[in-house]
Amino acid sequence: MNNYDFIVIGAGSAGCVLANRLSKDSSNKVLLIEAGGTDRRFYVQMPIGYGKTYYQKDINWMYMAEPSPGANNRSSYWPRGKLLGGSSSINAMVHVRGNPQDFDDWQKAGNPGWSYNDLLPYFKRMESWQDSDDQYRGSSGPLNVSDVTDQLHPLCNNFVSAAEELGISFNADMNGKIQEGVGHYQITTHKGRRMSASRAYLRPIMKRSNLTVITKALVTRILFEGKRAIGVEYAKARKLYQANAKLEVILSAGAVNSPQLLQLSGIGPESLLKEANVTVIHDSPAVGKNLQDHLGVSYFYKSKVRTLNNQLRPWWGRLWQGIRYVLTRTGPLSLSVNQSGGFVRTRDGLTGPNIQLYFSPVSYTLELPGKRAMLSPDSFSAMLLGVSSCKSNSRGQIRIKSSDPTVAPIIEPNYLSHDDDVKDLLEGVKLLRQLAQTESFSKVIINEFRPGPECKSDAQMIEDIRDNAWTVFHPACTCCMGPDPLKNVVDSNLKVHGIEGLRVVDASIFPQLICGNINAATIMVGEKASDLILADISK
Repeated sequence: MNNYDFIVIGAGSAGCVLANRLSKDSSNKVLLIEAGGTDRRFYVQMPIGYGKTYYQKDINWMYMAEPSPGANNRSSYWPRGKLLGGSSSINAMVHVRGNPQDFDDWQKAGNPGWSYNDLLPYFKRMESWQDSDDQYRGSSGPLNVSDVTDQLHPLCNNFVSAAEELGISFNADMNGKIQEGVGHYQITTHKGRRMSASRAYLRPIMKRSNLTVITKALVTRILFEGKRAIGVEYAKARKLYQANAKLEVILSAGAVNSPQLLQLSGIGPESLLKEANVTVIHDSPAVGKNLQDHLGVSYFYKSKVRTLNNQLRPWWGRLWQGIRYVLTRTGPLSLSVNQSGGFVRTRDGLTGPNIQLYFSPVSYTLELPGKRAMLSPDSFSAMLLGVSSCKSNSRGQIRIKSSDPTVAPIIEPNYLSHDDDVKDLLEGVKLLRQLAQTESFSKVIINEFRPGPECKSDAQMIEDIRDNAWTVFHPACTCCMGPDPLKNVVDSNLKVHGIEGLRVVDASIFPQLICGNINAATIMVGEKASDLILADISK
């Protein structure tokens, strides 16, 4: 058995941070175990290449969620990263911290030290924001965050102008003092290449003598002495190995795999574990519960002006943009298709935004359902306006099927099971139509071709939402943080209730979803956790 001080399970957005921060002290011997392989792939490093990695089994868990009754019994496809960098290596790179109120709510839920003022130093520490170093932004962190406004499609200006016509303010920095408003999304790229957690935190320190990184190794269970975690068992190249952790085992496998591995290791709802023939180490009813995700809907419009469809659909257009990218690291292949957007309230009485807006100067409606067609859009000029919910009142769960670690867990999102989620999306798509009807957009829009003008009553729009709403790939909260061992999995120090030597550090610890994309907040959790862990061992 190999001996380490810390074992980190999962080299994703939080795991890479932990590997970096914990191994900075050369006296700490750190093992990082990743089920997938290398991130050194062209379509991982090329920003818009995430359309290609959407269905690549060797770097993507490619989960299928169970049908949701509220979504007309449709199942949904859940890509999750299985490589160095985790989902930060295959996501759309949009960098959103979340609303300050989100984190204040975390603290009010019984988690001291997790208010926005507590967490702002970590958001600053993690980033290298190209424009300034001020009260809200950092300029010397590992993670490069880029303002790509000067490279965006001109129609992004129409989107901002349309929103302003409706009284929605322009916000030049949605990661600054105020999140609310519309603007252009900042993305995690640097010099035209994806800036994943691996590239930011792991690659620069891979040669540290006290850090061991093992890839293509599936952790099958956490090992215990009584109720203390002492190591892990993992499978690599059809052989089983064990590694010992002198100080802590840290689970950073994500909102799907962290609760799965806890359950496989004997920590979870007792009845579920017994049904799966898993020896119960600790009855923890909340493991896998409280699953939350953002759900989105898009409306599509034919355009009077050229869009990215015209640049990327013809083979010669793709060839030219490919040459341009290889030679200069610029052009649409160096960006995300989610170019502009914002955060808005759709009704009075709300304390914060309830809808996130997206504008993409591209459409891909003619491909097979669910296919990620960034490099093969529609053959005509078109664009999309999209919305997603900022919060989710619907709750799902993740549970193992059996004691076999190679069997995917059951993912039950339970989308649109709460009326408020339907209400938010209905008001959101109505706002999309208001935007499309402004002078700024009506002068460039030919018509709405999906869902189309025949979808006009509330009942029709709700039915369209239930038929077409889709995950925007932000699952969280399945090992949620809080003080109650019956309702929460970890405490405010991210220690698993009832267990010694074990923490969970990833998006699964969110008490509730934040307003916006979750990757930035997940990296922040890694930064915060590293301080908590190092403070404990220095006592």
